[in-house]
Amino acid sequence: MPNCKPGGAGMTDCGPSGSESCCASLDVTGGTYDRTYANSGDGGTGEADPATVSAFRLDKYLVTVGRFRQFVNAWNGGAGYKPPAGSGKHTHLNGGKGLANSGVPGTYEPGWAASDDGNVAPNDGNLACLGSYDTWTSIAGSQESLPINCVNWWEAYAFCIWDGGFLPSEAEWEYAAAGGSQQREYPWGSADPGSDNGYAIYGCNYPTTQVCMTAPVGTTTLGAGLFGQLDLAGDVFEWNLDGNAAYVDPCTDCANLPAGPGASANRICRGGNFTGPASALLPPVRNSNPPTYRNHDAGLRCARTP
Repeated sequence: MPNCKPGGAGMTDCGPSGSESCCASLDVTGGTYDRTYANSGDGGTGEADPATVSAFRLDKYLVTVGRFRQFVNAWNGGAGYKPPAGSGKHTHLNGGKGLANSGVPGTYEPGWAASDDGNVAPNDGNLACLGSYDTWTSIAGSQESLPINCVNWWEAYAFCIWDGGFLPSEAEWEYAAAGGSQQREYPWGSADPGSDNGYAIYGCNYPTTQVCMTAPVGTTTLGAGLFGQLDLAGDVFEWNLDGNAAYVDPCTDCANLPAGPGASANRICRGGNFTGPASALLPPVRNSNPPTYRNHDAGLRCARTP
């Protein structure tokens, strides 16, 4: 993947040993689960909204500042990278058509629209959206291993295309976070997340309760999900492909993709963040924001073909 080729901070220094590729992507075995459920270590109750997800890969780590910097350079450089029209589909599904669009039955994900190029503006001003909690710096420095934030939905989508992948659907993301059919209380199981930053970065506990900030990706090694991904709960929200709408049942490799007048509908973001409560760390919890949203709590993770 192009964004880790240069090597260095935020690209090749992830993992406990500090020598793993920050672009590592792990297999997620497909299966069926319920998107709506509650689980307090009792095996789960209130199951509803079943979904079937085919096998795919999901990046082990949130996208770092160091990784995103390579995309910014490509977008703003002389060649001026733009995603090809129609790119970003789950081309391994439905004979190349991609995810079924539950928002418009009988249709499939359209991929990138060239008209959305103008919604991508990863510059210093936009990526420094707050001036305090934002992780971007105009030149590479000490924050390269932090998760990138202040990215809007289109920038998340374009980054994943540039990186050879796609944004995960809401069903895919939750399936990975829930441990598939195990439908875990938290991505790691039923252990209480506590406040010592072992399982998740949330509630302004990192690095101490006196100082509230994001943590380098992969800090919470106890919080690994069933398929090995880290930070599926906490640190920053993760943009998903779907628009915000009621679940459509049944769902087989589906996503809700607004079309026409609804194209600017709120988009789903999942996983809780470094300032939020423990209740936001639960895999079934849904959040959404306008695709224009930029804030300290919004980041991304890419998915890929199996």
